[in-house]
Amino acid sequence: MSASDNSTPSNNAELQVYRASVLYFTADPAQHSNAYAWHEDGLLLTSAGQVVAAGDYQQLKATLPEGQEIQDYRGNIIMPGFIDTHVHYPQTDMLGSPSPGLLPWLENYVFPTERRCSDPAYATEVASFFLDELLRCGTTTAMVYSTVHAHSVDAFFNESEARNLRMVTGKVLMDRNCPDFLRDTAESGIRDTEILIKKWHKRGRQLYAITPRFAPTSTDAQMQLAGELAAQYPDVYLQTHLAENTDEVAWVKSLYPEARSYLDVYEKFGMLRPLSMYGHSIWIDDEDRRRMAETKSAIAVCPTSNLFLGSGLFDFERADALNVPLSLASDVGGGTSFSMLQTMNEAYKVARMRGTYLPALRMFYMATLGNARSMQLEKKIGHFAPGTEADFIILDPKATPLLARRTANTNSLDELLFALAMLGDDRSVKATYAAGKRVYQR
Repeated sequence: MSASDNSTPSNNAELQVYRASVLYFTADPAQHSNAYAWHEDGLLLTSAGQVVAAGDYQQLKATLPEGQEIQDYRGNIIMPGFIDTHVHYPQTDMLGSPSPGLLPWLENYVFPTERRCSDPAYATEVASFFLDELLRCGTTTAMVYSTVHAHSVDAFFNESEARNLRMVTGKVLMDRNCPDFLRDTAESGIRDTEILIKKWHKRGRQLYAITPRFAPTSTDAQMQLAGELAAQYPDVYLQTHLAENTDEVAWVKSLYPEARSYLDVYEKFGMLRPLSMYGHSIWIDDEDRRRMAETKSAIAVCPTSNLFLGSGLFDFERADALNVPLSLASDVGGGTSFSMLQTMNEAYKVARMRGTYLPALRMFYMATLGNARSMQLEKKIGHFAPGTEADFIILDPKATPLLARRTANTNSLDELLFALAMLGDDRSVKATYAAGKRVYQR
């Protein structure tokens, strides 16, 4: 039972009440035995876009105003909306493109597709589709890459703001080793970034991320300016890629022969810090992991992308041993699904191939409270404490005939969630709510 269970609703005129099984996490199941709240017959109470209470139906029903309408989702699971910490909205249209590896994939598919966002109308249309697809899959918050075009950020945030979503994005910085049609300069990239920070960061539910694509596509001058900007705006995110595959690591070594490691390049430019998110981080060593833990720099684990591109298998065991902040991410369009359930599916297999095991409770924690913690947003999203933002989803354990048959024969919560992670996908999401408002219904 959580502290929120006996809260009394306020502002009854705006009270919304939902009945179903209720699940949310209070701690990391890998570190605590009592890490979650589960109410098989539960209620979630929201008002004015925030959580009022979550708990047992029999206890909370007595606190409800007489005649209060209850939206009945019994047979389903209410849980916080999924969070995706690394995804590229401009790559939506080239998802599932064939390639022998990361670097030719960038050249042949990613860069030509991102070029299309030079047209603001196209950027707006693809941002709209992308956000609707996230919501259809139950993802209510994401750390998103835009393109080098400043208006691609405006397009994304305008669409996100219209849906009142808690989202993060940033203009990609690239001033070398990329096509001319996607190249900025060290100065123009940082100037545009600062303008966008002032325009969008903390405007409503929008948050900004300084976004150098990765070390090989930014000159030392651009990296230096990006690090200085990150120091100037410590409450702004920073996102980039790190050690995704061995060819990339070798390329960085040739560009920075004096650096101890790929991560050391980012540290040299002041980019290891709280609110930084490093995509992939497969080919790193324990010294890198220690530095990430010490600086509260988080890793976005992208299993579907890493398997699709043959990049490598993430080492959960070493990351956990050294207390690196971990999160789970789709990495569309390297990733092959917007669904965080499918992302869990592949994360489980990656862990098994490395000789470790991810229980379902750990995976669902990572996709909700764990990802919120990696973004330092746990005071706002990722769980159901009173006053948090009412971003939540309705999961249907009977969404397909096979899933219904399997979940009818589960004997524990972990087994039920495991079946959802292995057999579920976008069809398992019955409804998605953002700030207390339904933004998707199957």
